[in-house]
Amino acid sequence: MEEQTIGIINEQKSQQMDHKFVVFAGFWVRFWAFMIDLIVVGSLNRILIAPFLRWQNVPMDDSGLFSISAILTALIMYAYFIIMTKHFGQTLGKMIFGLRVVNETEEKLTWSTVVFRELVGKFISETVFFLGFIVAGFSARKKGWHDWIADTVVVQERRGLTLSHW
Repeated sequence: MEEQTIGIINEQKSQQMDHKFVVFAGFWVRFWAFMIDLIVVGSLNRILIAPFLRWQNVPMDDSGLFSISAILTALIMYAYFIIMTKHFGQTLGKMIFGLRVVNETEEKLTWSTVVFRELVGKFISETVFFLGFIVAGFSARKKGWHDWIADTVVVQERRGLTLSHW
């Protein structure tokens, strides 16, 4: 069981300062949520891409980086993460584990924040041997490089407060 870090997010309302206590999601719970998301993305690829490629007589065993199947798979994956995070603040994997991506300024996630986090931030996080993801297990607020870049944090709703306004 990984050690949970508890932090304080400040909220300003009517000139007074309230504090919300949240539990930041660590590396392992985020890892397992991501594994579930990969199953979802793989299923979407088999449901959407495979029949289309067979219908077009495109070989599916082509594993090149710029093959049509690799490009379509990447598009489905990025669309899944961006759309789910923007509209729900969480993917299906995060929903199962009670995790939510929130903006550190407590504002609603914008399209630019989500696209920057999911596309640019995660690309940078995985480029150097996935070190950008691993660092989430060691930072005080359990932030990966993609969280630092986009000013986001992943919290556990079920262990901390339910953050319904996000």
